[in-house]
Amino acid sequence: MPPTSTSQRTEVVRGEGAIAQLGKLTRGLSGRKALLVTDPGIVAAGHVQAALESLKKFNIDVRVFDGARENPTTANVESGLAVAKDYQPDLFIGLGGGSSMDCAKGINFVFSCGGKMQDYWGVGKATGELLPMIAIPTTAGTGSEMQSFALISDKDTHIKMACGDKRAAAKIAILDPLLTLTQPHSVTVLTGIDAISHAVETCVTTKRSEVSVDFSCKAWKALAMNFSKVLQDATDVKARTKMQLGAAHAGVAIENSMLGAAHALANPLTAEYDIAHGQAVGLMLPHVVKYNATKCESDYQMLMKEIGQTGGGYELAELLTRFCMEGGLKVRLRDLNVEEEKLSTLADAAAVQWTGTFNPVSVDAPALLAIYEDAF
Repeated sequence: MPPTSTSQRTEVVRGEGAIAQLGKLTRGLSGRKALLVTDPGIVAAGHVQAALESLKKFNIDVRVFDGARENPTTANVESGLAVAKDYQPDLFIGLGGGSSMDCAKGINFVFSCGGKMQDYWGVGKATGELLPMIAIPTTAGTGSEMQSFALISDKDTHIKMACGDKRAAAKIAILDPLLTLTQPHSVTVLTGIDAISHAVETCVTTKRSEVSVDFSCKAWKALAMNFSKVLQDATDVKARTKMQLGAAHAGVAIENSMLGAAHALANPLTAEYDIAHGQAVGLMLPHVVKYNATKCESDYQMLMKEIGQTGGGYELAELLTRFCMEGGLKVRLRDLNVEEEKLSTLADAAAVQWTGTFNPVSVDAPALLAIYEDAF
């Protein structure tokens, strides 16, 4: 494992009602004109209004762009860019799920540095400083608030591009668990499973460090011990708080250790069949855990011990499958109308996904096909 090191560039402000501090925090970053990026559901939930009220108290001018969508595309970024060019903000606010925060980062890339979104596919492609950003998650899922990456899909090819640069990380993340209470049940399930997958995958990647593994374990314990609680009682603020913090911890882990084959396998399912990311990665993760178990058994035993259980890779895979079933998700590809004859094509697409290169056991198209077949 690499020497102990980590990278966390984002200040965290958290607590019930923490969104009320937005105006003060914006002023602290010398913000005077903020472009708030969100989606219509967040507007309808009243969270945008709460943000506007806080900004108004500190005389912050603000314009709202509610064009973020699930799995944001280059088209969403282009629409937001047009608003930014007209408004000329000095600060971005991403309010919503990972899609809103990623869309805000994407707009920031192109507004601050020019060109088009595709120019920033990869790492360190920004040509100058980006505007400061405040990230406010309303879900406990992607951990985007703690990451310097924006995941943006090409509107034409549907390829999901990971666009990362240290300067794209939010300056401040506001973690207010009360904002997660308005999530529909399905969103709680999908984002929760996504966060859990981040904790499990980051724990074993080839790029992990001692400190990133510590974040992975903290995330896993918070998420695995509270996922069922938030499904059983959507108003359990204590459990919501731990889920939100767990997702943020997992975001820090991703920033320092990347992800693995489960995400490489999930992305083609979303691109080809429009399967929700949480469903796709949740279904594939147990099969990847079993694939990795020969090399990662001690790590999987450690994760089970974190939550007071015994066992290794097999038991962890069974637990992850139970989480999916508890949330009402499918656990076989055939039940998602995936055609068996397309598995080979999906495996070829998975083989070129960046995240697969960090999997602890190397994967290629034949290996990924075998995992798909196991999941079918």
